Amino acid sequence: MPDTPTKSAAASLFTRPLTGKVALVTGSTSGIGLGIARAFAMAGADVALNARKVSPETDKLVAEIKAQAGTKVVCVAADMSKPDQVKASIPEAEKHLGKVDIIVNNAGIQHVEPIETFPDEDWESVIGINLSSAFYLTKAALPGMKKRKWGRIINISSAHGLVASAYKSAYVAAKHGLVGLTKVTALETAEEGITANAICPGYVWTPLVQKQIPEQAKAHNMSEEEVVKKVLLSNQPNKKFATVEEMGALAVFLCSDGGASITGTAIPVDGGWVAH
Repeated sequence: MPDTPTKSAAASLFTRPLTGKVALVTGSTSGIGLGIARAFAMAGADVALNARKVSPETDKLVAEIKAQAGTKVVCVAADMSKPDQVKASIPEAEKHLGKVDIIVNNAGIQHVEPIETFPDEDWESVIGINLSSAFYLTKAALPGMKKRKWGRIINISSAHGLVASAYKSAYVAAKHGLVGLTKVTALETAEEGITANAICPGYVWTPLVQKQIPEQAKAHNMSEEEVVKKVLLSNQPNKKFATVEEMGALAVFLCSDGGASITGTAIPVDGGWVAH
């Protein structure tokens, strides 16, 4: 018979379930990545943020999350377009925090243009940062996870990892690729105490999205309210933005004892977008 959770283990699901764990979240100085990093810290994990370079702004974020959560927090500088820097971020985080139990591949960029005019360099950049960096970070993190017989890998895909939109060839290809990479990783690590899952958000309320609203309103000659409902949220049946807090809560659950048997999944958080 398999071991059953103790009462104390069950109770930990509702307190600080990631106490003793260390997480590295890429692209985590704003938006979804920052929301997940904050949630991990508040759940008891020590956290390595990631930015292209350490700056006064990243120092301020580190100090802020430390004060809020009371856990160890550092910032690891790495350009996610450069494989050597991606790989080096694992030993760099280990140098400060001792190990890396959890990775979240969140770094991503976007370019919108028809295929026939889509610049080659933009294709390479989107695929490199959105997909290849996840492969390289996973490859670097797996040996330590296997040694400890415990690991959690979360890839931030998108509703566009499950369905397509015109003019987003590189982004859609990369996000579909992340779902495939998630499934392969899950199968290869299924007996190692490691899980791999993809979170597939629709539109999430972030500073980047907030910035798009007045720009889109001007471009479409619409009010900002019309842009939100008719352009940005046209594919989301609930007509609501998801929040970074929701992404963080799901990521914490997937890394907790309650998520131990969830692996190889692509979980939409999109207000019903992919249910069409």
